[in-house]
Amino acid sequence: MGNFSPSKWGSVIQNGPLAGKTLADAWKEHGELFNKQAGNEEEYPLVKILDAADDLSVQVHPDDRFAREVEGVPYGKTECWYIISAEEGAELVFGHHATTQQELEEKIEHGEWDKLLRRIKVKAGDFFYVPSGTIHAIGAGIVILETQQSSDITYRVYDYNRTDATGNKRELHLERSLQVTSVPHQVASMEQREEIFEGLIEKQLVKEQYFTVYHWNLDGKSLREMEVDFMQVSVLDGEAVLTLDGQKFELKKGSNFILPYGIKRYQLQGKAEFIASHT
Repeated sequence: MGNFSPSKWGSVIQNGPLAGKTLADAWKEHGELFNKQAGNEEEYPLVKILDAADDLSVQVHPDDRFAREVEGVPYGKTECWYIISAEEGAELVFGHHATTQQELEEKIEHGEWDKLLRRIKVKAGDFFYVPSGTIHAIGAGIVILETQQSSDITYRVYDYNRTDATGNKRELHLERSLQVTSVPHQVASMEQREEIFEGLIEKQLVKEQYFTVYHWNLDGKSLREMEVDFMQVSVLDGEAVLTLDGQKFELKKGSNFILPYGIKRYQLQGKAEFIASHT
């Protein structure tokens, strides 16, 4: 078990024999912790916590094929969001209203953003699966936990005409955006199921090609078998104790940890809320 903070690709491991190394170092140099085979160049699945004090730019990401053929990199970007908190009335941009490619191009060309962008009010506990090709943006007053492919390829569609201190607008990537945006927008169907493991209710939020994500609600004690190669877990709220081979680890809101390959079982005890994921 290793703690890391804050939850992103450059995260630094805080304890254990790899203390001081980043998750990137551990992934590349100690593949045995993740059951990663030698020569496997797959990237580590990213987890981030994003706090939007202002409306973030409207973006879209390519799929793997476009990323390889056009950008020369192995991965596009599919992601998902768990809403940790949201101010009253806070909104996401999630998709668009264009029904054809021509309509999408015309509305972007004429700046008809209010008619084009699909806005959704959100609250804590909401979950969104955001596959590549989905126009999206996080609105002001929203804190999310994002699980994503390990890629930063981003095409900026709209930035609310904001300017910097010298009056310059941020660069947009409209040609690429039009090439990769899915038309019409479709909300992916997700099978969300719940299981109870003693004092823990596990809700599977999404299971797809790149990651599987769960919400855990712990109230009591739960002994779990480790059924995947490794698990990364973030504590959203509450306090708990994780027990591994007789060793105890105190967990609290804001803790992030990895259960590496080779663990047979683990026990959680307390009252807490988690997001867990694996590939």
